[in-house]
Amino acid sequence: MGGKMEIERPWSGDGNLVHDAVDYLGCPADRSSTGSWLGAASVVGIELCERLATMGIAVNLVTYLTNTMHLPSAESANVVTDFMGTSFLLCFLGGFVADAFLGRYLTIAIFALVQALGTGLLAVSTTLPQLRPPPCGAGSAAPCEQATGLQMGVLYVCLYLIALGTGGLKSSVSGFGTDQFDERDDRERTAMGYFFNRFFFIISVGTLLAVTVLVYIQDHIGRSWAYGICSGTMLVAIAVFLSGTRRYRYKRSSGSPVVHILQVLVAATRKRGLKRPLTAAALYEDRPEDARIPHTAQFPCLDSAAVMAGEEDNEVGPHGRPVPNPWKLCSVSRVEEVKMVARLMPVWATTILFWTIYAQMITFSVEQATTMDRRMGGFEIPAASLTVFFVGAIMLTLAVYDRVFIPLCRNLTGRPGFTNLEKIGIGLVLSIVGMAAAAFCEKKRLAVAATATNGDVLPISVFLLTPQFLLVGAGEAFIYTGQLDFFITRSPKSMKTMSTGLFLTTLSLGFFLSSALVSFVGGATTWLGDTINHSRLDYFYWLLAVLGAVNLAAYLVCAMWAAPAVISKAEQPHPGTAADEKC
Repeated sequence: MGGKMEIERPWSGDGNLVHDAVDYLGCPADRSSTGSWLGAASVVGIELCERLATMGIAVNLVTYLTNTMHLPSAESANVVTDFMGTSFLLCFLGGFVADAFLGRYLTIAIFALVQALGTGLLAVSTTLPQLRPPPCGAGSAAPCEQATGLQMGVLYVCLYLIALGTGGLKSSVSGFGTDQFDERDDRERTAMGYFFNRFFFIISVGTLLAVTVLVYIQDHIGRSWAYGICSGTMLVAIAVFLSGTRRYRYKRSSGSPVVHILQVLVAATRKRGLKRPLTAAALYEDRPEDARIPHTAQFPCLDSAAVMAGEEDNEVGPHGRPVPNPWKLCSVSRVEEVKMVARLMPVWATTILFWTIYAQMITFSVEQATTMDRRMGGFEIPAASLTVFFVGAIMLTLAVYDRVFIPLCRNLTGRPGFTNLEKIGIGLVLSIVGMAAAAFCEKKRLAVAATATNGDVLPISVFLLTPQFLLVGAGEAFIYTGQLDFFITRSPKSMKTMSTGLFLTTLSLGFFLSSALVSFVGGATTWLGDTINHSRLDYFYWLLAVLGAVNLAAYLVCAMWAAPAVISKAEQPHPGTAADEKC
């Protein structure tokens, strides 16, 4: 069920069975009682709660680090971005574990438990006064005492246990969700097209609850209560997810894609001196006709892996017979799978910077908000809750795009909206404009800070920051759904989980790049000081806007180069094979 499925046998021809999926018993999945939105709903639910926990911690963590743990501004920002970066980097590990060992179902269940455990421990650690320094000015006029190594060490253990859980389940959730739809069925294929937008919209609800309800609880009731709620909701989500076991469709695992990629690279390197045949038909292929991926001329150096060199390609098989050694000889289809992954990499590289810009929304922008007038009538808005404009922009953009733009575009042009590459480009443009708006806003805030007599709260409304949240939020709505669609639809079916992990590493590297830029700029200039009112954060924002413009130009070149998706005959509608009918 969660790991490798049974060997496939010829399909019986029952049109109500899904050809490449099984149910929880390992029998061919019945279309009427498994999968589709019936199965996908529980999968989306557990991701909603994951986002609630992760963002509930991340968006307000910088205020905890500066106000309670007494860390400098730049160091606090780096702790947050390193935590988020590690969470997304571990998605690649989660994808490997799912593909090679556990399968998506068990990977989601196990790592969700790990995240719930980490969040529970964080709730306990924030309760104990021994695990945080004394408040500033307590008992003496001495400067604020920073957290000790032990106190920070306990905090890091909790945070990175949460990061491990997040990374493990996040890489499998979207892939397992798309497993619930049959690409050969027209109605389900259309439903899967809506899945990416609705998936992101629903988990944005989790983020919305995190930056409003949970942040309010952290600031006015207690962080331990908020983190305990995060742990409890995740446990409920796990119970709901497990309750849907009978409704899910499960796909066979074809082994670790990382190993398959390495095999092609090693075989191609070994045979780099051999002369390649004039026609692709002379290259090695071991798949049936209907399961092959057509040969392409791109990356001809990789074709060497499929050049047959005789007996030296073989090894002794389990029955004493010679069989091809996959580290010396790979099929054309296996080589083409690696080519498909290679075609993803230029777009992958040029989307990293967006997430560096995104990182500023949950670090420096929150710090900006702490210095500004946050009163709305008789209510003071928590600084981290200002990201509600960010989440609201995401949800509004997705809703308008899904319900208004797509039908209008289909009626006028016959196209179902923007392509995934166009969505990514729009997201990059909006992020650049967002950073320019952030720089102008920060310049005005600093001008007020220079003349203000009260150093705690400046006489300037926090709503001045609204444009940067709205612009970058709308950009995330486009780029996240565009990236997710691009990486899943343009990767081999056998590498769907790994490709999701690859997409999520762009978020990881974006956060790590933010940490590196903050450290570099902080060391080379005076732009990022210990306190935000004595810094020139506007210069840093302008730097990100300029880098974003250069990155956009590189992306446009890569997008024009990106080839259309290569579809194997096995993925096209036709009578195929079914899972083992052992029932």
